[in-house]
Amino acid sequence: MTRKIKFFQNYFIDFYIDLDSSVQEKIEYVFKLIRTVDRIPEKFLKHIEGTDGLYEIRIKTGSDIYRIFCCFDSGRIVILFNGFQKKSEKTSRKEIDKGLRLKDDYFKQKKG
Repeated sequence: MTRKIKFFQNYFIDFYIDLDSSVQEKIEYVFKLIRTVDRIPEKFLKHIEGTDGLYEIRIKTGSDIYRIFCCFDSGRIVILFNGFQKKSEKTSRKEIDKGLRLKDDYFKQKKG
C-alpha cells in the first residue's frame, strides 16, 4: 500500500533545487516514509490546525527547519505545494495562506 507524490506546478521544485544536498537527502528520506509507511509519524507530517486538509511535511537538519505544504488527493496521492525554511517558532500565516491558495488552485484546475 503505497502513496504517490506529485508536484503542483513548480513551487516545490523551485524551492528544492536551491537547497543544500544534505537537506535534499533528508527530504528524500521523508518522501520515502510518506510513500511507504502506513501511519506517518507527526514528526514528519502534520495537519495544519484550522485548515481543511492542508498538511505540512516537516524536515529538520541540524538547527535548520523546513516545511513543505501538501494535501491528499484520492487518499493515496500527496500533492506538494510551496516549501520554505522556517525562521520562527510559529509557521507564518502568509505561508499557510499561500499553501491554502495553491490547494484551492489545484482542485479548481483538476475539475477543469
